[in-house]
Amino acid sequence: MTVTRFAPSPTGHLHVGNIRTALHNWLLAQKAGGTFLLRIDDTDAARSKEEYVEGIHADLAWLGIAWSGEERQSARFALYEREFERLKAAGRVYPCWETPQELELKRKVLLGRGLPPIYDRGALKLTEAEKAAKIAAGDLPHWRFLLDHDEPITWEDGIRGPQKFDPAQISDPVIRRADGSWLYMLPSAIDDVDMGVTQILRGEDHVSNTAAQVQMFTALGAQVPAFAHEALLVGTEGKLSKRLGSLGVAHFREIGIEPQAVVALLGRLGTSDPVDPALDAEALAAAFDLSRFGRAPARFDEAELERVNAAVVHALPFEAVSGRLPDEMDAGAWETIRPNLSHVHEAHDWWRVVIGPIEAPAQADEDGTYLAQAADVLAALEWHPDVWKALTGALKEATGRKGKALFLPLRLALTGMEHGPDMGALLPLIGRDEALARLRSAV
Repeated sequence: MTVTRFAPSPTGHLHVGNIRTALHNWLLAQKAGGTFLLRIDDTDAARSKEEYVEGIHADLAWLGIAWSGEERQSARFALYEREFERLKAAGRVYPCWETPQELELKRKVLLGRGLPPIYDRGALKLTEAEKAAKIAAGDLPHWRFLLDHDEPITWEDGIRGPQKFDPAQISDPVIRRADGSWLYMLPSAIDDVDMGVTQILRGEDHVSNTAAQVQMFTALGAQVPAFAHEALLVGTEGKLSKRLGSLGVAHFREIGIEPQAVVALLGRLGTSDPVDPALDAEALAAAFDLSRFGRAPARFDEAELERVNAAVVHALPFEAVSGRLPDEMDAGAWETIRPNLSHVHEAHDWWRVVIGPIEAPAQADEDGTYLAQAADVLAALEWHPDVWKALTGALKEATGRKGKALFLPLRLALTGMEHGPDMGALLPLIGRDEALARLRSAV
């Protein structure tokens, strides 16, 4: 069975790139009828906060992304310790004592010689006596994973295609600090094995990590999951943007974006498929296909999100939004106003046009005479759902006006605006007495 996972660190709020990764892994699992898991990577005790964990839960729930199981790395240290000792016994991890300054000096020397800055495995040359002396002196080591240089590292990437790395051109990754705390690489691989993860979909910035982790899975005696690395997001300016790191669910909710709009846009972002606001999550999952992803950076455009959101709002039924509308607004009023909205909260502004008071702009003298005549005509008409058609028909016949000259003075007097919802639907909502009062006030 397909098992995917999303593994955020609770050191801040999710941003749009994190959300896209979570959504794509969820869609991948949904399409296969598999399982989507949540793993909280909270090994960084100093920066991890419970409020961020709660925020991750709330953000995913708002988007409709449900997870079947959850793990926290902070509760799994015994497992990491056990596997670490097993790898140590097998000679696949080794202690190192170089300081950051020494490592930086080595790096500069290699670069100065035109060579790649790969760790020289100097720690492997230490004798057991030298190691013991360092430990006895209180100089505790950090630990690296020993890469096997005998065979190239290969995998078939679900997006990037065949991948091949020479392990001799990769530094043995540091997996554990001298204080005993863990870095990302090994615990992540141990968790993926223990949680039964079969597919890992993540950003292309993890490709070099994958090269090392492929050997970690093998060293752990596990099958290597299927990997896919998608292009990172860029902003509309065509480069990585700091703003993308600040755009998250809180921002989207604050400006009135619907979760369906976020899902519709991010679900297709990076693929060759068009964004379709009408597709729900189930339809998106059915069409989700890694082969549709390109290698070019995926461009996130807030203006496009706004367009998608407007399309979503225009299709929302009254039942889905009733709790966010003015108390007096019914289904008929919602359907009248809905086509003019970009965000649901704008319904409150339009409802104020209905219930008043409004500020109608001053009109020309000839329009004032026309509005007085309109008030008299409206007062004599029977009030019914087609009263706008009856009013404008009578005025056209009586005055000879047509087009903009016929309609605009009426709209300005009745709504205070040059454009908006269809007046045929809006006038019955305004009501007879209020409409007459507005027309006479505008004279």
